[in-house]
Amino acid sequence: MPSLKDLRKRINSVKKTRQITSAMRMVAAAKLRRSQSDIIAARPYAIKTNEVLVSLVTRTNPDMHPLLRVREPKRGVVVVIASDRGLCGSFNQNLFRKAETFIKQNRDRYEDIQMVLIGKRAGDYFKRKNVAKRAVYTIGTPSYELASEICDDLIKGYVNAEYDELTIIFNEFRSALTQVMHVDRVLPVEPMEAEDDMMNVEYLYEPSEDILLEALLPLSLKVFMYRALLESAASEHGARMTAMESASKNAGEVIGKLEIKYNRARQSAITTELMEVVGGAEALKG
Repeated sequence: MPSLKDLRKRINSVKKTRQITSAMRMVAAAKLRRSQSDIIAARPYAIKTNEVLVSLVTRTNPDMHPLLRVREPKRGVVVVIASDRGLCGSFNQNLFRKAETFIKQNRDRYEDIQMVLIGKRAGDYFKRKNVAKRAVYTIGTPSYELASEICDDLIKGYVNAEYDELTIIFNEFRSALTQVMHVDRVLPVEPMEAEDDMMNVEYLYEPSEDILLEALLPLSLKVFMYRALLESAASEHGARMTAMESASKNAGEVIGKLEIKYNRARQSAITTELMEVVGGAEALKG
């Protein structure tokens, strides 16, 4: 049975751990509130930009812009948006499993698959894997500048026919407890079914259609990437807050069990001492 000294050390150690996890939970909650505000502000613009793009592309000749050209999918690029830091439960591991499953399912479809890894944890994880890396980025604070830098390289690669399809894997934020995994193919930009009221809208192009496409298509991709970075950041903070709250609760349960053991051991020691005192007194009487 552990000594009283050992039990005290373990109790103090777990209490310090609980203090750390509680502090991390509060920090994650504060960051989550800011991230929620950012994504709530960005979503409407991103959604409306995509709606306009869908409606425009549906009316457009695919030969008018390189990002609209559909080629035989021989080479694919997979973008995985993870986090820079850990201690966020299964947030990163679920992403990595989804990415590995996607690669396995498409090995026969693609002759070559490259990965763009966003987030230090993604770079560390796939460093040990036998996959081709096109680029690795750290996030820090999600910004439109980072999204633009990532997309400039991806757009250049697609225009130069370095790859044929682009897929982005990320978590969409719903709540602190819920994140929805997305596997979205974003290049080539293809016409999709739009709402009836959108299809009935007639466009008058000023300036010309090709100039508009030249501006709107890269912008739409960058806005989508920026939104994905914000969604992932909010999901990360929500997952970390939930994980730290669970860790604090578990630490409290461990402390309770250790304190019970400590009290029992202390009572046993006191009883033993009393028995020794009584036994000594009886010996003196004899």
